Amino acid sequence: MTFVPFGRFVFLAALAAFLAAACSPVFNWREVPVGGDAELVALLPCKADRAERDLRLGSQSVAVRMIGCEAGGATFAIAQASASDAVQAQSWLAAWHSQARAQWAGARIEEHPATVPRAAAAPAPLRFEADGEAGAPSPRQQVRQLWFAHQQRNGTVSLYQATVLGTPSAPESVQTFFEGMRLP
Repeated sequence: MTFVPFGRFVFLAALAAFLAAACSPVFNWREVPVGGDAELVALLPCKADRAERDLRLGSQSVAVRMIGCEAGGATFAIAQASASDAVQAQSWLAAWHSQARAQWAGARIEEHPATVPRAAAAPAPLRFEADGEAGAPSPRQQVRQLWFAHQQRNGTVSLYQATVLGTPSAPESVQTFFEGMRLP
């Protein structure tokens, strides 16, 4: 019979637990193309679902493509719409932003300029954070959003809204998500 010192046993048990956890991570990061021509590559913490819906932006109904998933107690999502030019993009982004503010009325809201490498200068990237109740029947929530645009070679402008809804179990996942976006 082989005797294993207690300290070494604890180390081996901890190593085994770590390796078991590594085999089934809560945040399984992967690069995912977003948009029709994969103009944005995003880093998502889980296998993504895709959907499309119409969103009222100002006086127009706009087709918005979405990709997202849930991991660690939060939803990570990116929505994308295509505007015909920078003027339309600015108008739609203002309407989109206004809708978000209205949805979080009564919550603590913070907004500040953002930086996204290779994003269009206009409309300027914007960070939005709200902590409170989104709508009357909803429980207390936290949301972090990043809006930005990208000018395409054909003159159209892609608008993006990246969102983390909820409080993820790993706080650094929010930064990983937002910093993991790459434009061509």
